[in-house]
Amino acid sequence: MEYPEHIWVLMSRNLSGEATPQENEELMQMLQQQPQLMQQYDLLKSLWNAKENKKEIEIGTGKISHILQLSAVEDALKEDNDISAASAVIYRRRKIFRWAAILIGISVFAWALTKWIFSSRPSSSYEIVAQKGSRTRTILPDGSTVWVNAGSKIIYEPNFNARNREITLYGEAYFDVVKESGRPFIVHTGHINIKVLGTVFNVKSYPEDKTIETTLIKGLVQITTANTKQAPIYLHPNQKIILPQLPADGDSKSQTSTADDGKLEKNTATTSAITNLDSSLKENELMETAWIYNRLEFRGDSFTELAKKLERWYNIAIHFEDEQVKKLTFNGSLENETITQAFHALQTANSFNFKIKDNEIFIRSLKEPE
Repeated sequence: MEYPEHIWVLMSRNLSGEATPQENEELMQMLQQQPQLMQQYDLLKSLWNAKENKKEIEIGTGKISHILQLSAVEDALKEDNDISAASAVIYRRRKIFRWAAILIGISVFAWALTKWIFSSRPSSSYEIVAQKGSRTRTILPDGSTVWVNAGSKIIYEPNFNARNREITLYGEAYFDVVKESGRPFIVHTGHINIKVLGTVFNVKSYPEDKTIETTLIKGLVQITTANTKQAPIYLHPNQKIILPQLPADGDSKSQTSTADDGKLEKNTATTSAITNLDSSLKENELMETAWIYNRLEFRGDSFTELAKKLERWYNIAIHFEDEQVKKLTFNGSLENETITQAFHALQTANSFNFKIKDNEIFIRSLKEPE
């Protein structure tokens, strides 16, 4: 699909940091309206930032050079016309030399990039990674949207658009899947597989956590486990299921998992908990999907459980200096707080001392344990 040249101009100015706030807003509106364009922008941004991201991209040397030429012309048209004739000649020559150097550099980069992409793409898996302290959104080749939470990643193969659309998840992600009859969308995480056609759901499956949580917002999902003898589990809208993570040795003995207020439904090999969510709440009010709206929510978390979330959310390391402080529990939410503000807020709920040194937090009880 061809797009107006103005879009590529906006992209180039955005990536180079030269775009005005109005231009950035205009670009974001265009990207939100055109998911396929958002995917190309995400790829360009990853490549621009020199991150290793082995994905296909359809903009070659000529297109990149053309983008820069358009941007150069647009910049030139915005220059002040009151410069004296002699100064204008010198200024234009400097601009020409500067843009010539940029174009040469871009051309070399594009040539190397094109060679690299086409030489590496046949056998490489694609990874979308959200480092600790960040969250990211991407558009998959089928048009489905995925939000990836801090400290998480998704992996898919080059044949993603084949008969089955398969994703492997490590951590937490929110999926808005495009419905395609006959082409199921499957998420592999831990020891479970989640199969859908078109639906909206959240999966939390950090390897270091004791449980895997799947929350369904819209549609229908089928969950199967590594134990093929166990009957599939089906989730309906506004339901959440909590399954125990398999131990590192793969032991699938029955374990008990608790939920907030839902009934326990026993399956053949695993004790699981299905919770009916409050259907009167909007999606942006649910605790399970709060992270998409830049909120970290916690309900009855012990300090050790909360510490894992804080480490991912703020990209920090937390150290407990005694056992007593680990037993404190917390309810609340954090949104725009800095790490210092967050810990002062936690102190209003429970008494403890903390010390921040670079990106490390040291926590201890007010009184030493007896």
